[in-house]
Amino acid sequence: MSPADLASGVRSGDRATLARAITLIESKRADHQKKAHQLVQGLLPYTGKAIRVGITGAPGVGKSTTIDTLGTHLTAKGHKVAVLAVDPSSTRTGGSILGDKTRMARLAVNDNAFVRPSPSSGTLGGVAAKTRETMLICEAAGHDVVLVETVGIGQSETAVADMTDFFLALMLPGAGDELQGIKKGLVELADMIAVNKADGDNIQRARSAAGEYRAALHILTPRSPNWTPPVVTYSAMTGEGVAAMWSQVLLHRERLTQSGELAARRREQQVKWMWAMLEDRVSARLRSDPSLRAKLPQIEAAVAEGRLSAALAVDEIAKALNL
Repeated sequence: MSPADLASGVRSGDRATLARAITLIESKRADHQKKAHQLVQGLLPYTGKAIRVGITGAPGVGKSTTIDTLGTHLTAKGHKVAVLAVDPSSTRTGGSILGDKTRMARLAVNDNAFVRPSPSSGTLGGVAAKTRETMLICEAAGHDVVLVETVGIGQSETAVADMTDFFLALMLPGAGDELQGIKKGLVELADMIAVNKADGDNIQRARSAAGEYRAALHILTPRSPNWTPPVVTYSAMTGEGVAAMWSQVLLHRERLTQSGELAARRREQQVKWMWAMLEDRVSARLRSDPSLRAKLPQIEAAVAEGRLSAALAVDEIAKALNL
């Protein structure tokens, strides 16, 4: 299909065409990349209206169950939800390891939801290299809420915070010292902390953990001057507290829109995306340049054996690329 045909199918809301368009965007083939750029450019006027929410948390905190419950709540209210779940990649094949569609059973069969696991492909921070463009395609297809799930490791939180409007950090109660979950960098990015599994015998422990997180937040500078991150408790299993959690997302959007901060944040994100794509392009050239590929094994061997410093090796590589 041509970029124009794909764009038309995406705009009409055809799920098969949407999946095909995302596959094109994720492709590393040069001819596919050219088509993908044309596709994104053509759909750009129809993007930017969705609520973009990044969701992070340590493995086992219940991210997928939370997204399944939250997404089902939103589709019941008439929203169209897209879930971009960034999977760890297999180091052997580059494919996804986790099966997000099996972990989001209700959303996977919901006509008003679109779940797309994407392999992180070794990208810094574990964030899929093409997640940003995929988000735009989903918005053009009429999805008014986009949820981006991170793998919950390393610097993926920073990358997802840089592509979303609202950043939600999920925590667990009763996991020993709750404040171990407060990583200063993560909390400075978070627009809300939500303590999961506040059900049954766990309710009191969840409330205690929430109280400790609130106390910790008092000594940290919030991400926005127009928003103080709340700490809430909820249960992904029963759905208790999920509606209240979403109301905080809407309140945050209202305040940042009124102050002009949301528009400013989106503009900053666009520029960051440009630089990220430029770095990808330089990296791709590094791997594909024939003259450099012939030299790299010798340079690597010289560095490994201590005959050449890393700094001088970088100079040689940059010279070969005319940088």
